[in-house]
Amino acid sequence: MRLKPVQKIKTTSSETFINNHMKPGVPVIIEDFVHPESPAFKKWNYDYFKEIAGDHRVNIYGSELDSLDRVASDPIAQTTFSEYLDLIQSAPTEHRLFLFNLLKIKPELKNDLIYNDVTNGKILKWLPFMFFGGEGSVTRNHIDIDMSHVFITQFQGIKRIWLFPWEQSDFMYKLPYNFHSLAQIKNPDYRKYPALLYLNGYEAVIQPGETLYIPSGWWHYIQYDTEGYSISVRALPSSPLEKWRGFKNLVITRHFDNLMRKIFKEKWFEYKVKTARKRGARAARKQRSFQI
Repeated sequence: MRLKPVQKIKTTSSETFINNHMKPGVPVIIEDFVHPESPAFKKWNYDYFKEIAGDHRVNIYGSELDSLDRVASDPIAQTTFSEYLDLIQSAPTEHRLFLFNLLKIKPELKNDLIYNDVTNGKILKWLPFMFFGGEGSVTRNHIDIDMSHVFITQFQGIKRIWLFPWEQSDFMYKLPYNFHSLAQIKNPDYRKYPALLYLNGYEAVIQPGETLYIPSGWWHYIQYDTEGYSISVRALPSSPLEKWRGFKNLVITRHFDNLMRKIFKEKWFEYKVKTARKRGARAARKQRSFQI
């Protein structure tokens, strides 16, 4: 597996950004996508969050790496948001929040964000998501089901993200009818998953104030180098193929997978794992033949 660093840029014109990054699908770190004068950079901190939403109950999730062959992992505990923030500040922990969006609970926080929109109005400013994690926590390697372009802005801590294009899905042993990979790419077992040897991707290390642009359909493996939190906003897929894939994932694939899991239960998981391994092995053989 080979990774090269993601380029960093300052805000540029929408025309330049769309032509250089969105259309060709090239990830980039934007240093000022969220305007440095945004109130969020002055107001937001853990004490402030505890004050406005500390009593809210949240589900705690552990390592997703223990359930790579499953659709989603189950929560391991429940606590208050305030207690969770105390936890991640006190020591490294794999515990993270999933599908907890402070900006939905407190929508007035959206007013604290000012965007330098490089997409010519395509970003969905009204639909931000917020993510919290402890030092050492990870989000398993996945693609977003709707195939949107994603802009992740770091507000506290340091986040490390590995990125791979859609075309390398078989090398990562993508589970059919799911949107994550079977293989563990952080500590790869090349004997068990030899196709991982042929991965070519990017590594982005985003600091507070920086925003990573993830093109539509790109895989991302998110690692918390320190505890912290970030916000993502999306832009709908731009090409007809990306739009069709997003529609199919949301309307057809997801529901078909749910139905098959109900009918066949564990046999359906076994089928998907077997298929992912076959596709990975075939991709590895094909790649070796190119190199001979």
